[in-house]
Amino acid sequence: MSNSTATLLIYCPDQRGLVAKIANFIYSNGGNIIHADQHTDFAAGLFLSRIEWQLDGFNLPRDLIGPAFNAIAQPLGAKWELHFSDAIPRIAIWVSRQDHCLYDLIWRQRAQEIAAEIPLIISNHPYLKTVADQFGIEFHHIPINKENKAEQEIRQLELLQQYKIDLVVLAKYMQIVSSDFINKFPQIINIHHSFLPAFVGANPYHRAFERGVKVIGATAHYATAELDAGPIIEQDVVRVSHRDEVEDLIRKGKDLERVVLARAVRLHLQNRVLVYGNRTVVFE
Repeated sequence: MSNSTATLLIYCPDQRGLVAKIANFIYSNGGNIIHADQHTDFAAGLFLSRIEWQLDGFNLPRDLIGPAFNAIAQPLGAKWELHFSDAIPRIAIWVSRQDHCLYDLIWRQRAQEIAAEIPLIISNHPYLKTVADQFGIEFHHIPINKENKAEQEIRQLELLQQYKIDLVVLAKYMQIVSSDFINKFPQIINIHHSFLPAFVGANPYHRAFERGVKVIGATAHYATAELDAGPIIEQDVVRVSHRDEVEDLIRKGKDLERVVLARAVRLHLQNRVLVYGNRTVVFE
């Protein structure tokens, strides 16, 4: 018996009978629902749901599930995604100089905490090639400046296609990804400190220390054309005090960035994040 499952993420204008229609589609084709969650955004007038069912005994072959469900979804004005649990996503990690998020993601993947493959690391600096070599991951150094950005982004897109990448993780990649790139490859998760917009630019921890902040945090979100303003997947905070020096703030910030990014990547890979507009519903 196979343990493979199918997961449906769907949202549409709220109306009566939606749960019954979706559940009946699965039931009438011999499916057994093992997880179901739903949310109604009354302000937006939207119904949002995540439903997972076993494929063992399901009457429809995989390539026909989508077309069959679309016949139901179209009259509802629905947007939806269909995912299969035994499809192993491929991640490209993009980095600059900092290695803490890179090491953490690789370790979690090797410990099978993250169900994915990591065949590719891309960096605008050469310094973290030793990390890639240590774990046997292909490393590509692609320096970027104002003059070559468009050309280098074409090269990055070619690499994503070559390595069959499903998700890009910006693990402290200190470069702005252009809107043109995001339009061509929208599956990008970014991590940053949560001092924005108060402390933008370089050395935010130093300036936050000078202001005597009492809470620091980290935010993981999908990348959009508007810098650091995409749909938020995960956030967390930790308190700091007058006894903490700048080095303590940086250390605590890095710890948060590791954990928050890992949570966001895991939630995405488990198909628990539903994006609508510039918001998300996270089905945990």
